[in-house]
Amino acid sequence: MKTITIRELHEATGRWVRQAQAGEVYVTKGGQLIAKIVPASPPPAQPFFASPAWTRAFLRERSRLRGGTDSTEIIGEDREVR
Repeated sequence: MKTITIRELHEATGRWVRQAQAGEVYVTKGGQLIAKIVPASPPPAQPFFASPAWTRAFLRERSRLRGGTDSTEIIGEDREVR
């Protein structure tokens, strides 16, 4: 962990961002911690919502669900009224 001032960050941003690959860099202003630069982690192979875990309650009610009104229709109707 490395601690730098905001002035040091402004003077050599690229250097500190590259250094963050090795570990966290803390940025202070007036002795107070204001930011933390952390190493990037690779994105997950599969997005979180790609395979949702359905609850039993949802699975029971799923057969009763029907398609609703298209939001563009609702917005269009609202504009016509005004």
